[in-house]
Amino acid sequence: MLKTETEETVKSKSKLSVTDLDFKKQSGLLPVIAQDEHTGAVLMLAYANLEAVKKTQESGFAHYWSRSRKALWKKGENSGHLQKIVEVLVDCDGDTLLYKVKQSGAACHTGATSCFFRKLPNNTKIK
Repeated sequence: MLKTETEETVKSKSKLSVTDLDFKKQSGLLPVIAQDEHTGAVLMLAYANLEAVKKTQESGFAHYWSRSRKALWKKGENSGHLQKIVEVLVDCDGDTLLYKVKQSGAACHTGATSCFFRKLPNNTKIK
């Protein structure tokens, strides 16, 4: 059975390393979406530089770059609400990551399960 070009492209691009990631587009940072591996809920959005991605790979726990503190941080280091990495997925452009995690405790610094708990109203009038 012959494989299609798309199947071959997907297969060849599925074997990635950190050198394949595009840190140039956003000043050395990649957006990282943390998702609960069991429920599929989006927990938070943070950013990672190359060092944070490498630390995540080495330790098996989510590491991010704090844009406000300008420092590397391990999620849950102070609170104990760690994110154990189950899988790291890379988007098709190589400039966004999805961390599938086992979350212990709340993901949000407010104590909420997810950082996405507020709603922005939709003002569109449906006819």
